[in-house]
Amino acid sequence: MPSSFSNIKRVLPLLPFLILPPLFWAGNFAVGRAVRADIPPYTLSFGRWVIALIVLLPFILKTMQQDWVQYCQYWRRIIIVSVLGVAAFNSLVYKGLHSTTTTNAILLNSCIPVLIMLIGVLFYRQKIKLSQAIGLVISLSGVLVIVLQGQWANFIALSFNTGDIIVFTAMICWAIYTLLMKDIPTSIDRKGLMGVQIMIAVLSLFPLFLWEQLQGEQTMVWRSSTLLGLAYVGIFPSVIAYILYSMAIQKVGPVISGLSIHLMPVFGVLLSVSLLGESLHLYHLCGIGLIALGLVLSQK
Repeated sequence: MPSSFSNIKRVLPLLPFLILPPLFWAGNFAVGRAVRADIPPYTLSFGRWVIALIVLLPFILKTMQQDWVQYCQYWRRIIIVSVLGVAAFNSLVYKGLHSTTTTNAILLNSCIPVLIMLIGVLFYRQKIKLSQAIGLVISLSGVLVIVLQGQWANFIALSFNTGDIIVFTAMICWAIYTLLMKDIPTSIDRKGLMGVQIMIAVLSLFPLFLWEQLQGEQTMVWRSSTLLGLAYVGIFPSVIAYILYSMAIQKVGPVISGLSIHLMPVFGVLLSVSLLGESLHLYHLCGIGLIALGLVLSQK
């Protein structure tokens, strides 16, 4: 008992480092949905990373200069992961949130670990056990329940929510990004690498930003709420959450820190229901239940 109390007293001061990152990342989905009528998706993604770069650059510039030779050595890999994990992932999420709910998007986000395993098996020749294979099937069944909105008739009619498909594509991009990042040497400082990735993402998003503005189908509405939304996605999920998560890894290790990410669906559903007035349906609960069960089996 004394050791248990001492462990609790040791962990309590660290709770903000474990709770705030998934809260801020869940908030990114909620804000993306809330400002969908005022900020076009590519504009939101471009603005987010411009703000993040401005905030981060003074702190990482020296590190970037030190690792410049290694950036040049692995430039192809760095460009690919930057486009997939920073530019494409966030842009697709914001695009998908124009036609799906925050609840659907945040629950689909939960299947990323399973997608990483699936892509690892298909393209990296990774071996899995029977329990992991069963977990993979169960989790993907949960994704299907959410995408089909619990209606088998939608599958028969091949009627899918376009936004769900776009968000699911974003999750595939992130899974590939995660696997490719393992091939970048650990000798490259991750904070500096993040700055380079953001720079490449900004450059790749700039043509899409211009195209979106010139097309005129949807233009940014300049009001206090949109500016606050843009500031939020540029600072809290992009900078502060990353810093707190890095500190959590240092203080309690990667295992406990990684488990905290599973709070994202909880925070996402709470934010979408309380702030955006979205409804929580039975198929949401069934879908996340299947995804969670599959995750448990796949981690064995």
